[in-house]
Amino acid sequence: MIQSYRPFTRCTLLIALSVLTACGGDSSDGTPNKDSQPGTDRKTLLQARENFQTKLSRRQTAGHPVDQPPNSPQGKGFSIVRYDAPGGHQYPAYLYTPLAHTDNEKLPAIIWITGGDCNTIGDVWSPAPRDNDQTASAYRDAGMIMMFPSMRGGNQNPGPREAFLGEVDDVIAARDWLAKQPGVDPNRIYLGGHSTGGTLALLVAACSGKFRAVFSFGPVDNVAGYGPEMLPVPLHERQEIKLRSPGPWLNDIKTPTFIIEGTRQSNHDSLIAMQNSGNPNVHCLPVQGADHFDVLWPTNNVIAAKVLQDTGDVCNIKLNATELNRAWAKAPR
Repeated sequence: MIQSYRPFTRCTLLIALSVLTACGGDSSDGTPNKDSQPGTDRKTLLQARENFQTKLSRRQTAGHPVDQPPNSPQGKGFSIVRYDAPGGHQYPAYLYTPLAHTDNEKLPAIIWITGGDCNTIGDVWSPAPRDNDQTASAYRDAGMIMMFPSMRGGNQNPGPREAFLGEVDDVIAARDWLAKQPGVDPNRIYLGGHSTGGTLALLVAACSGKFRAVFSFGPVDNVAGYGPEMLPVPLHERQEIKLRSPGPWLNDIKTPTFIIEGTRQSNHDSLIAMQNSGNPNVHCLPVQGADHFDVLWPTNNVIAAKVLQDTGDVCNIKLNATELNRAWAKAPR
């Protein structure tokens, strides 16, 4: 369990999930509506963001230094790198490279965005329990390259947190940096995220087709439910909330995108709200009996195996709820 730098542990996040469920979604702000359906005259998320100036109600920064990966078996393969971010900044990230890897071997890579304060990075190398593996260790166990980027306002980075707005640009910049690194196959860079990281991953998918596929675990359709603690903007400002909410923008997604969530103690209501977007690129996959956390380890193992086989010119990954339910049912607890 990630506790040192995440405001949401399992216990506190379950409280937040109950708030989200109680709040539900306002179709004008966060959930899919007629404006998001194909064939309507509407702005895309990129167009809507183009000239928008956010008005933050507070400037929020983390102030936590980036932890150095330990010189131990757990930390082997991890290093701190800096990627070129918007505004001329360089933000730190953790880069995991398999120890036996050479630059001549082009490997698939995934950018993984953790939950809670997803702008901040910390310990992602310590062993995590299989019922709460927020580090997505399945990908490094499969021999993939992994990148965990910090973002604006996270750690000791300049600028305030914008909570799902400017961070979209940070993730895309991290991908552009990663694509240029030796040993990375630039055509096989994936994006994954959990909880708040899953919400951000969906917004990135709506703004960029650069990722080969996107895996979003436990996102929300309407970020208003996160409340004022997580959002540094007034909740009554409809455009501020709408531009940060994936729900209205699902039809902008042009790459295979999989929204995955357990059916208990989770954001399952948001998954249901997003399952009728009408976009064939968006796949909503409920995992029966799983919760917001224990869905991660077995599902990421299924995905990692498929990524290793995804070697064609275009993404051929297919996932269905039946196989994910089967993997969760067989997972040790």
